[in-house]
Amino acid sequence: MMDFALTNDWLEMALDGLINLSLATIIFFIGFCVAGLIANLVKRLLLSRSINDPLQYFIVTITRLALSFVALMIALDFLGFDTAVLLTVFAAAGLAIGLALKDTLSNVASGVMLILFKPFTIGDYVEAAGVGGVVEKIGIFTSQMRTGDNREITVPNSQIYGGVIINASAKETRRIDLIIGVGYSDDLQKVEALLLQCIRADQRILVTPEPTVAVAELADNSVNFIVRPWVNTADYWIVRWHLIGQIKVSFDEHGISIPYPQQDIHIHQVTKD
Repeated sequence: MMDFALTNDWLEMALDGLINLSLATIIFFIGFCVAGLIANLVKRLLLSRSINDPLQYFIVTITRLALSFVALMIALDFLGFDTAVLLTVFAAAGLAIGLALKDTLSNVASGVMLILFKPFTIGDYVEAAGVGGVVEKIGIFTSQMRTGDNREITVPNSQIYGGVIINASAKETRRIDLIIGVGYSDDLQKVEALLLQCIRADQRILVTPEPTVAVAELADNSVNFIVRPWVNTADYWIVRWHLIGQIKVSFDEHGISIPYPQQDIHIHQVTKD
């Protein structure tokens, strides 16, 4: 009779454990499904706000994982596990992982900041982290740029966001800054007129703001003019190169010299008595 009672007790315990395990599995499954539904709702919300794809994927994934973890804790608590101890273990493990991956997490945080605050967007020409190029991708961990000679540069986001960012494409217009030197014997009024003539001859140079041409410096070997016309950002380099060439051609045609550093050597002959 005693063996039979023990067997019944064992069967009841096994049956209760099986029922509890089944219920815990169902709880976790329902929680996992709810996590997926909420993650999809978050994704739709981000899509409506035109959030960048990498950040969108990151937020949706974190949301799904966090809610799935909550569902797992509820299921384990139903089975009688001490979830407080488990949370402590997970927190300690998370801290250790965070310390080990601090550089990676720094890149993630910087990537989120770059995507949210948008100091630049894809297609902009940017100088950051000691390199320059056209931005082709802004990821969670790294960003990619393409140089003028078609090289691809991958830069960790923490190096970009932690330093100075120069965005040459942020504004619709840019100013071309040139310093043009002429000889001290040249007619300065004529030089100014020729420079303005070269500027006005190029239809890509904007009338407003008005270009600036003025004597800036009396240097060691030349009188230096500043030449500062405004152009659309997309035309900056092609107009700059063309303008420099036209100034040289115009100066040659009108006999204006472009001096270069030179040194005069005087030789004195000493005669002995």
